[in-house]
Amino acid sequence: MAQPERTFVFSRRPVSPRSAERDQLMQSLAHTRLLINQAYSGFNNASDEDLIESFVFEINALQSRYSYLLRRIKELEACV
Repeated sequence: MAQPERTFVFSRRPVSPRSAERDQLMQSLAHTRLLINQAYSGFNNASDEDLIESFVFEINALQSRYSYLLRRIKELEACV
């Protein structure tokens, strides 16, 4: 006698707007970290003064963005 096939239905909790925003911020944080690493790599391989200067500005801008994203994530987690 064959067993009847079982079907499982999984219900997902609705994603809260705060959780969705946090996920988006976490993705942006990871992407910014990747860009910082790439900028450091470019800086380490650059020999032209103008190019070095541009990497310094890029790294500073990305670090500011990273700090902002980190601060927003901490603010969201504090509100929970």
